[in-house]
Amino acid sequence: MRENYREQLDDILADLVQMCQTVSGAVRTATTALLEADLQLAETVISEDEAIDAKQREVEARAFSLLARQAPVAGELRTVVTTLRMVTELERMGDLAAHVAKIARLRYPEVAVPTSLRSNFVRMGDVAEKMVVTAGQTLNDRNIQVAQELRSRDEEMDELRRTQFRVLLSDEWDDGVEKAVDVALLGRYYERIADHAASMGRRIIYVVTGQFPEEDFWPQP
Repeated sequence: MRENYREQLDDILADLVQMCQTVSGAVRTATTALLEADLQLAETVISEDEAIDAKQREVEARAFSLLARQAPVAGELRTVVTTLRMVTELERMGDLAAHVAKIARLRYPEVAVPTSLRSNFVRMGDVAEKMVVTAGQTLNDRNIQVAQELRSRDEEMDELRRTQFRVLLSDEWDDGVEKAVDVALLGRYYERIADHAASMGRRIIYVVTGQFPEEDFWPQP
């Protein structure tokens, strides 16, 4: 029975790794839709978000079932409880990718991102996508050194966000209020994706070591 329990827990973790791949793809596609004003891609991200939500519900149900039917101890209990938190992080990242796609759809056929900040958002999208990929790799490999890399990437995302505000508040900004609002919202969405990915890294370190990194070392989404 115990071996079967471990197999079920490993299956849940494998599903989380697969969700990371799905979510990173959603972030990549949403960014392309945003920067290219691609309505079809935006609709794809929005419609496929329901599949991510459904997967979250499925994984949660299986994790709660393990808690109810088995008596996980020590590392197993840490893993099950942390799984419940991480699947929520992934679902939220999927929602945020969909929010990006919705702004792309709202502004179509125009590009929502002003030319002055295009390179900034190109980098934001790349950092966010890679952070989700790294979270999945870390979960699969249980490599805490890789998990710690998420902190530096999250700091880069924060700096990209600060750069946006400097542009928005400068005397040279001449793209109007509507685009300023779009930029503020979009920057926040990407920043939150990064925060959730970094939080996953922190939780994976907890699963492996039994201890959370110092709270001032990691962001709290």
